[in-house]
Amino acid sequence: MALHTALTSKLKIEHPILLAPMGSASGGKLAAAVSGAGGLGMIGGAYGDPEVLEREFAAAGNTRVGCGFITWALARRAEALDQAISHAPAAIMLSFGDAGPFLSRIRSVSIIAICQVQSLRQAREVLDQGTDIIVAQGTEAGGHGANRATFPLVPAIVDEVARSGREVPVVAAGGIVDGRGLAAALMLGADGVLMGTRFYAADESLAHPAAKARVVAGSGDDTFRTTVFDRARAVDWPSHYTGRALANAFGRKWHGREQTLEAQIQTERAYYAAAASAGDFDTAVIYTGEAIDMIRSIEPAAAIVHRVVTEAEAALARRFD
Repeated sequence: MALHTALTSKLKIEHPILLAPMGSASGGKLAAAVSGAGGLGMIGGAYGDPEVLEREFAAAGNTRVGCGFITWALARRAEALDQAISHAPAAIMLSFGDAGPFLSRIRSVSIIAICQVQSLRQAREVLDQGTDIIVAQGTEAGGHGANRATFPLVPAIVDEVARSGREVPVVAAGGIVDGRGLAAALMLGADGVLMGTRFYAADESLAHPAAKARVVAGSGDDTFRTTVFDRARAVDWPSHYTGRALANAFGRKWHGREQTLEAQIQTERAYYAAAASAGDFDTAVIYTGEAIDMIRSIEPAAAIVHRVVTEAEAALARRFD
């Protein structure tokens, strides 16, 4: 059973699997590996650092990849969009902010625009603004997100797109790490999945080896949504977005005591920065999704893609046998 969908047709890929453009993990090598396995890898452009963009596009070589940005940060560093465009990516993904000011520029150079949303209202907005693909992100996702869960959000957005009359593929994100997740997403009406946490624990990921090991050893029970790590890193995320992370000593100390943390913020930021530089993950954040119970090893990205597809095909064949 070949998993050909509107997403694979739109992006001209073999499998309906996208790499989430995680700023801490999705470098050029990982993006190239996912693309090489038949999905679409996307480099994490994050806050638009020009040196990071050049380094990671170079690491991807001649492999066809995409790139993703945090939209509210791109609004402060708009030149990063043109920098990414100069590398002719297959797609550019925008998340967490008003995509409208950037979509016309992306589409003017015939690059596919992907918008990640966390609510039905946001889905309506990006449809009106002209996105080519929508990613519906549930709160089970690692890293930053909002309030709605993947299972009810995906079909709601699928139905909204259908009512609009536009042919815009919908991609499910949040809590998807294996073939069962891909099969479930397709059954909900999605055209594919965007996976972050599973690829965080890939051989090619930029993540620190100790952080990957903690993901493999951890459980979804150990994750929580918080703002304390953003405060410690001096990253001013909009207040309605929290980040799902693995609980550690620093997170446990300050979560729920944010006002006290603010009173000591300069000292704690210096402490946090030193710990992060040293690879001390009792303090430094590991943003990871709720589905890590199903991640049992660190593997090459290609092996992950192929297994997810094989498992999904088998699950769907059983369902319709």
